[in-house]
Amino acid sequence: PQREVLTPRQREVLQLVAEGRAVKEIATTLNVSVKTVEYHKAQIMEQLNLHTTAELTKYAIAHGLIPP
Repeated sequence: PQREVLTPRQREVLQLVAEGRAVKEIATTLNVSVKTVEYHKAQIMEQLNLHTTAELTKYAIAHGLIPP
């Protein structure tokens, strides 16, 4: 499956984004900086060719990262 292109950390970030968490909240949860979360999010979007948070959420649901 396509999600194998993501690192475990990227999957974690994607899951939290898809759950509707704020970047600042994700940073606190993962104990990293806001810039790091934004970097991961940008990398995920580029790798998956997605352009919005809504598309990320749809991808996460479609690939079973979060329940629908």
